[in-house]
Amino acid sequence: MSDNRFTTSVVAFVALLGAGSLTAFSQEQAFVGRAHAIATIANGPQETAPLGHNQTQPVPLVQENKTVRVSEHVFVIPDGRVNLVPNIGIVVGTRATLVVDAGMGPRNGQAVLRELAKVSKNVDLYLTTTHFHPEHVTGAQAFPASTKVIRAEAQQKEVDQKQPEFIRNFSQRTPEIKALLQDVKPRSPDIVFDHELKLDLGGVTARLFWLGAGHTRGDSFIFIEEDKVLFTGDVVVNRFFPIFPDADASGKNWLAILNQLEALQPRTIVPGHGEVGDATLVTKEQTFLQSVQSRVVALKAQRKSSEEIAQVLSAEFQLKYPDWENPGWIADAVRRFYAESQ
Repeated sequence: MSDNRFTTSVVAFVALLGAGSLTAFSQEQAFVGRAHAIATIANGPQETAPLGHNQTQPVPLVQENKTVRVSEHVFVIPDGRVNLVPNIGIVVGTRATLVVDAGMGPRNGQAVLRELAKVSKNVDLYLTTTHFHPEHVTGAQAFPASTKVIRAEAQQKEVDQKQPEFIRNFSQRTPEIKALLQDVKPRSPDIVFDHELKLDLGGVTARLFWLGAGHTRGDSFIFIEEDKVLFTGDVVVNRFFPIFPDADASGKNWLAILNQLEALQPRTIVPGHGEVGDATLVTKEQTFLQSVQSRVVALKAQRKSSEEIAQVLSAEFQLKYPDWENPGWIADAVRRFYAESQ
């Protein structure tokens, strides 16, 4: 860890931060023909291939003048169901404000700041990100130098090791995305935590925590305790098939994480993508992933190959979830659960 990062020492946090107080804790065959017709089968689990598995690719711009209040202290800039635009959170206390995710590139980061100015006049500003993918992190470049950036240690490792490749590959998708990511440089965090960190913004507490690999190795969650609002990043999405971008994703642990999120009994879920909802979003994600896992195990026992199962289940789950978008990701979920099964 470089010298400009702080470990999770309460003394260091309190010394660094005057606006908010911090405490930290380490903590079968019938479907095959149809599958060829309707399923998008990728050559491998690769989120960053041009266009990925997305069926359309409008310019991924953060929406302005659409910010909504979802609880006493929490506002959300909704994604508008545009691929590569995340839901962005703004948590406002009496002393400081926390922004959750930053959009893709400085242009989107600037849009976030304009929306932020409409709902908070706090001088002290924190930014945290749910995972390292470019649409969640690279907007940080636009934030003022005084902003205190907070990340989980596991996520920061992915920023360091994987984000340059993801930026290059995202830039190959469309000229518009390339322009958004032009000259982006990763912004170093001011605070790095191990498993958990609590941030007192003044009258409202944000609990930031990491539970291991799911969608990525460094997925982080933000629970607004007084409002019972949970930001899930891409571990929970609404009416999108969940994304297994590469071999670092873990289906088994993803399911374990969902159990832990459910135990928080959140009133409101802000998913990484898709409409804000309630705790049933976690249940729906669990049901889908458990169904994929059990079907993979059953078909693998019949000596089906990973690709055969991907074809069968891509068709099967598109029929079962007709209003979910980006069905190409089903095959990647199949491959991950296949690799994990005995």
